[in-house]
Amino acid sequence: MTLVVILAGATNGIAGFGFAVVGTMALATILDPATAVVFMIVPILAVNVSLVGDLSRRELRTCSRRFGPLIGAALVGTVVGMWLLERVPAALLRVGLGLLTVGFVLTAQRRIPLPGWLAIGNRPLGKTRLGMVGVGGVSGILFGGTNVGVQLIAYLRSFDLSHGLFVGVIALVFLGLNAIRVAVAAAFGLYPSTVVAVASMAAAVPAVVGVAIGKRLRDVVSERFRRRLVLGLLSLVGLRLVTSGIGIG
Repeated sequence: MTLVVILAGATNGIAGFGFAVVGTMALATILDPATAVVFMIVPILAVNVSLVGDLSRRELRTCSRRFGPLIGAALVGTVVGMWLLERVPAALLRVGLGLLTVGFVLTAQRRIPLPGWLAIGNRPLGKTRLGMVGVGGVSGILFGGTNVGVQLIAYLRSFDLSHGLFVGVIALVFLGLNAIRVAVAAAFGLYPSTVVAVASMAAAVPAVVGVAIGKRLRDVVSERFRRRLVLGLLSLVGLRLVTSGIGIG
């Protein structure tokens, strides 16, 4: 589990995203999916705290104002998604996580078209407050129940931000979401035991170490390598989740 968290952190440090997806999906192949989702909340929070530090105060204020409606709507949706988490059967959740992962890979490779509600980011409506609220609400529900935030990443990519600013904005969005998720998980009784809660907090350390390793590698690897690394890992994990969810392997 420590190696999974470090690998996920390194992936995030290199590509700017992928920690939650890679870490959660990999753990979901060996743990109950709901437990894997909850276990990763604190490590995700720690990773995003470290990445937000890459933003200057001016950039932080600008991003907070610009993407405020998106973050606010996503916070509300996240609470709803976490409420639904324990109400979905484990096998169905595992298959759902796997299909979401494989779908993201196919979309990123342009094998299938981007869903209309995400493509809205490329339209004038997608840049408005109303568009941000709509995308944020739906994305928050999905993120709250699965840790999958690729839909938010796809949406934010439409704003043509620089790579450094893009990484910082993603960290800012997920920092806000995960800060509230820690309290909500405890309030909803989503941690199956004290041991899991303590282990989740301890996993924050290897998570931050992994990100630091990835940051050092970021400037020496190409964009093509970053893409292949993330999509390759997600393909393997996504297929494994689907097969295990339907009882194969």
